[in-house]
Amino acid sequence: MSAVENGGVACNYRLRRRSYYGFRELGLLEKPQILRSLRNVSMISLLRNGLYTRCPSPARNTCIFSMDACEKSRSTILDTSRHNRVPVYVMMPVDTFGFDPSGSPRIRKIKALTVSLKALKLGGVHGIAVEVWWGIVERFSPVAYDWSLYEQLFQLISQLGLKLHVDLSFHSNRHTSSGGSGDVSLPLWILEIGEHDKDIYYRDQNGFSNNDYLTLGVDQLPLFCGRTALQCYEDFMFSFVNKFESFFGNVIEEISVGLGPSGELRWKFPGIGEFQCYDKYMMEDLRMAASQEGKPQWGDKGPQNAGYYNSLPSGVPFYEEGEDGFLSDYGRFFLEWYSGRLIHHADVILAKAANILKQYQGNERTTVTLAAKIGGIYWSYHTVSHPAELTAGYYNTACRDGYDPVALMLSRHGAALHISCFEMRDNETSPACLCSPEGLLEQIRTVSKKRIINVIGRNNNERFDKAGLWQIYANCYHPQSEFVTSFTFFRMNEKIFRVENWTNFVPFVKMMSTEL
Repeated sequence: MSAVENGGVACNYRLRRRSYYGFRELGLLEKPQILRSLRNVSMISLLRNGLYTRCPSPARNTCIFSMDACEKSRSTILDTSRHNRVPVYVMMPVDTFGFDPSGSPRIRKIKALTVSLKALKLGGVHGIAVEVWWGIVERFSPVAYDWSLYEQLFQLISQLGLKLHVDLSFHSNRHTSSGGSGDVSLPLWILEIGEHDKDIYYRDQNGFSNNDYLTLGVDQLPLFCGRTALQCYEDFMFSFVNKFESFFGNVIEEISVGLGPSGELRWKFPGIGEFQCYDKYMMEDLRMAASQEGKPQWGDKGPQNAGYYNSLPSGVPFYEEGEDGFLSDYGRFFLEWYSGRLIHHADVILAKAANILKQYQGNERTTVTLAAKIGGIYWSYHTVSHPAELTAGYYNTACRDGYDPVALMLSRHGAALHISCFEMRDNETSPACLCSPEGLLEQIRTVSKKRIINVIGRNNNERFDKAGLWQIYANCYHPQSEFVTSFTFFRMNEKIFRVENWTNFVPFVKMMSTEL
């Protein structure tokens, strides 16, 4: 890719698309051609020229469109979710992958990793959770997928008799890794586009952008060498399935699809967080939603009285019950729009994933579980407004169940809900932060039962003590947790193999894996 004079980005590729089992196949033509017509495309110009068809904004009376791609019957989900055991997957270390001096990805410390995997297998672990990074596979050029690293890793895991939970990761890990060679960014060609258009990333009210993930404002815009963000995700998923379909069912048992920063259905937040909707594409969407509402003045900006990242809920006007707060007409409008856009984003991506996977779902030998992560946002839960959840995109308050619309959307695609906090107890959290991980999980249990969706559990913090491991077990085998189908332990590192930790971890795994 190269920068062009007007500040846009020229992509020296032409994409060939044809129908193949109903999915898009991409190829690189022999003669590169610059896609001149799609440089510097703005949402406004696309709308004016009729090149972009916007899905209706769900500002009011949100209606998520129906998908027939992978809808399972309720009886089928019930049958598969009545489990006698909860298999344990262990997530790979955060520094599993590195880059050599040329920038090519590689598996780090492969011999030590092999020994660790063998030990986990002997300890009774069912499988390994592996993040499949967009920034590794499609690193250098659009639609130039290099699966060799994952072919090597999957073969190793399979040969050891372990199963796979694959996490298709369309985000960066730079904010969670220890830094250095283990950092995985978005694809380099995406970053180059971002150098010329920083609004492809989420942005807060002060103009700070979060380049961990593409803003959902570009979902339908062909800004990425002729493709929209959604087409990039779909093409990646199709390439993955085409490469690894022989592993489905017998090795790959679960596939979760990344939907935001950290791969979760959320936005970046510390503290109560800030609304991440100030990129120009989301702001244009907000203006259109406000105009449709008959309140164009509501489309100029997000709430201006919602505090800052590390504000406490008390004393922040928007999160109080006054006339300028979240219960006002404007507050309801904005929160419905904000959360509605996030759910719509997830709905479209999961529909594409379910459609790609449906040909494997009719055969027990190749069936895989589709899943989506949602953020385990347990702080400020003991408030009326739940501000940390609101800024993350979940319109969940003491007056409104924000997880039911998410569960309903997942149920349409036969997708499981993947959530953390399984090791946590309310009395272990800071009273000042008004936390309730137990309350959050109780709410998730209720909506999963109502919508008949499976749940995959995960720990939020590293725990090897008996109390923490017992809490995980209790949450997986809770009387109302009949829909918990597996648990992902977060994550593998040298601590897990220390004698004092291993002697707790192995009995925990055995207990989880024993049929009752």
